[in-house]
Amino acid sequence: MKVTELIEKLDLKVYTKNVNLEKEINGGYVSDLLSDVMGNASEGNVWITLQNHLNVVAIASLKDLACIILVKGIEPSLDVIAKANEEQIPILGSTEKTFELSGKIYQLLM
Repeated sequence: MKVTELIEKLDLKVYTKNVNLEKEINGGYVSDLLSDVMGNASEGNVWITLQNHLNVVAIASLKDLACIILVKGIEPSLDVIAKANEEQIPILGSTEKTFELSGKIYQLLM
């Protein structure tokens, strides 16, 4: 599944502009602990988190993640969006809680 399909199926909000939404998703990772994501997320994963700062973009770029999804209606700051645009990392948003969103993404990917 591609990021564009995930956006459509889950009605996710797209915060970034002119980034590649055609990245292939091969799994997901859920964590708010940055060192955990850095050590365990895999290239092409969707990262579900409530963290909202520049280090999130840096880790997503380092790990070549497919996208970041912010939960519970959390919106990224303008500097985070700017950095994500620069690094070509899609930042998406959902009003759902982490558990519910994770379950839906798992079902879509299996």
